[in-house]
Amino acid sequence: MPAMSRPRPADAPDQAVFDRIRYAQCWEDPALLERGLALGPDDDVLSVLSGGCNTLALALQEPASVTAVDLSAPQLAVMDLKVAGIRGLEYGDFLELIGAYPSTRRADLYRAVRPTLDGASAAFWDAHGDVLERGVLGAGKFEGYFRLFRERVLPLIHRRRTIERLLALRTLEEQRAFYAEQWDTRLWRGVFRVFFGRRVMGWLGRDPSFFRHVEGGSVGEAILRRARHGLTEVPLADNHFLEFILTGRYADPGRSHAYLSEEGFTRLKGGLLDRIRVVHADLWEFLADQPDGAYSAFNLSDVFEYVSADVYEDALQQLLRVARPGARLAYWNMMVPRSRPGTLADRLEPDADLAEELHRQDRAFFYGAFVLERVVG
Repeated sequence: MPAMSRPRPADAPDQAVFDRIRYAQCWEDPALLERGLALGPDDDVLSVLSGGCNTLALALQEPASVTAVDLSAPQLAVMDLKVAGIRGLEYGDFLELIGAYPSTRRADLYRAVRPTLDGASAAFWDAHGDVLERGVLGAGKFEGYFRLFRERVLPLIHRRRTIERLLALRTLEEQRAFYAEQWDTRLWRGVFRVFFGRRVMGWLGRDPSFFRHVEGGSVGEAILRRARHGLTEVPLADNHFLEFILTGRYADPGRSHAYLSEEGFTRLKGGLLDRIRVVHADLWEFLADQPDGAYSAFNLSDVFEYVSADVYEDALQQLLRVARPGARLAYWNMMVPRSRPGTLADRLEPDADLAEELHRQDRAFFYGAFVLERVVG
């Protein structure tokens, strides 16, 4: 099968700017990847890097290897700092360095790990000491978007005490009653639709080009429906995504991303980091250079959101070339519906029931669908 070239400029977010951190954290729920990909010791995983959190979570499942790819040099710098911190620091110091704990000595902690950073990563962080001082976990454009919502928008709608009461709820029955009686006001709905609409999100949160293939319907209304589901049908007690959105921190980092737990940190430090390879490349150009059958599992984030249906199908063809028989693909749709086209029905088999079950439990509730597919053969 011929290799697929990079998506055409008209079909991909080529106008997006990749000179800053977009995501300091991953905003896809790793619990869905854990069950959906069901990794074993012989798996070789291909993962979209983003903030690096889910690549680290996949390594903690102990596959043979995890290859993480990203076109953005700042995203690689985020991952490099996390890896250097895990390798070179004690657990508490690491949490201080990346902003999970308060700290007045991040500059000193950075100097301790700087010698182990890649040259490009060191240059990036040398030039962004202010970002380090504020805490890396909140440093991305998307995290900044949530910070603006939390600090400037949400206080216009709900008092701090109301937010605290929401996060203290422990049963779905309590959540549904609280949402209906205390949270779901006309002001909440109106402001939410605007702030999480296409225009504001494209300007402040993502990039306008990322919405190129969204057709029809209100983005803000769709996200509002998903937020209602997340606040009433998904337990809040262990939803670290919502906790960070509403408070800007983790009260207990060990109950958030897996690598921020002491157990996860220790296991990664003990050798699992060595199974991770990070590659600075365009995903499609990287795939074109990979041998047939190189990978058995794929974490594709929401990369198909940004390309046309034709390019999406071409991408699947390339993924099928580098996939082993029985390989699993996992990816999210936010506003653009993408799933196996009929032309590939003999080569890709959807696991729609499990995907739907997992999507209903998705703690990062703003996605419209979670997709699982298996390579036939």
